[in-house]
Amino acid sequence: MLKPAAALACTMSVLACAGPGDAQSHRSEHHAFTVDTVVTGLEHPWGMAFLPDGGMLVTERPGRLRIVRDGGLAPEPVAGVPAVYARGQGGLLDVALHPDFATNQLVYLSYSKPAAEGNEATTAVIRGRLEGNSLAGVEEIFEADAWRDAGQHFGSRLVFDADGYLFITVGERGQMEAAQDPSNHQGVTVRLHDDGRVPADNPFVGRSDARPEIWTYGNRSPQGMALHPETGELWQTEHGPRGGDELNILRPCRNYGWPTITYGINYNGRPITDITAQEGMEQPVHHWVPSIATSGLAIYHGDAFPGWRGDAFVGGLAGEQLARVDLDGNRATGWETLLEGYGRIRDVRVGPEGHLYLLVDAEDAPMIRQVPAR
Repeated sequence: MLKPAAALACTMSVLACAGPGDAQSHRSEHHAFTVDTVVTGLEHPWGMAFLPDGGMLVTERPGRLRIVRDGGLAPEPVAGVPAVYARGQGGLLDVALHPDFATNQLVYLSYSKPAAEGNEATTAVIRGRLEGNSLAGVEEIFEADAWRDAGQHFGSRLVFDADGYLFITVGERGQMEAAQDPSNHQGVTVRLHDDGRVPADNPFVGRSDARPEIWTYGNRSPQGMALHPETGELWQTEHGPRGGDELNILRPCRNYGWPTITYGINYNGRPITDITAQEGMEQPVHHWVPSIATSGLAIYHGDAFPGWRGDAFVGGLAGEQLARVDLDGNRATGWETLLEGYGRIRDVRVGPEGHLYLLVDAEDAPMIRQVPAR
């Protein structure tokens, strides 16, 4: 049964609970499905992208870009990936293809970039041409003003919109109040041209008190982002503390509130604030209490599961689950847990055939896939 969106503090029930290796069907509000293993042997995979030839690119957080093709994992990683800050949550993060990849072969990678000296790191984005099993002509197109000697909250999802703009998420790097200061890149969503230039119509262009790359701010640790296939709007999941995970629609120049307003509390149990709403700050479309530690996000648009079209699929890390949020336009009407027992779900993508692909975050991890039950 679908959980009402208003009953966010209720204990989640499991609609289907077949574990890994169990071939029985899972039941959901609209569909029955089974879970296939696509490949195994991935080390802390973080992001994935579908290639036009039927293959896939998968990032591994320790710093490797892998190719999945013909049902197998290529033995050698793609060459040309920059060195990463492999500490805490840092490493090689998301991957995205240029909208014209079929002609220019451009691949974009976000990662935690180490400082030349010392222990600081920040979020950065590079791009390069995929030539066989290597990236050529690699260049950095964005370096966040978010340097810290800390291993948390790098972001960082990459999404191109229908107009070819690149959106990048950057976490607040563990400094809560910095997310309310648009003079840095901590706790923001960035919007750029495909080569890293700042669009002239970005909302903070021309202001001396803000960085011109910023599209939204007041975000804590945005680890999921997806373009709505029908409306073209950009949606985002924000990883909260204890409680307060959020599903948001991103609109330019908007303040998403962290940490001035939140539905969560500190990990040590102490309150952050008792304010959950304030004028001038955006409310989430949906939030989770208790937290499921939201990560990857997909808005379903395939034919394999017609009853799910337009719904949001959210990976849960601490919750070790896949959640489906039932959306009626821009309003959440309820949600359900689709999977539990498969591990920390790091990323969620809709495949070209309409199946849902999931990355499990573990040392020896699989990529799994939801397919309609026969």
